[in-house]
Amino acid sequence: MTKYRIEHDRPNCIGCAACAAVFPEGWEMNSDGKSDLIGAQGDNNLQFKEMDDLKNHMEAANSCPVNVIHIIENGKKLI
Repeated sequence: MTKYRIEHDRPNCIGCAACAAVFPEGWEMNSDGKSDLIGAQGDNNLQFKEMDDLKNHMEAANSCPVNVIHIIENGKKLI
């Protein structure tokens, strides 16, 4: 099965909560008003994790109005 890497550029998140609304099992809102990628590594600058669930994370990424959610497959950015 293909592994994908999802990256969240957290400093540029505007806290609209679209990702959490679309995919609440993968995204949650933090008390500082920004979203967090559930189970991610990293820090408040860049959160990332490897995953298999492309469909739901792609929907979350597409819902982001400021494009701070990126999905990478084999070094190629899909979004």
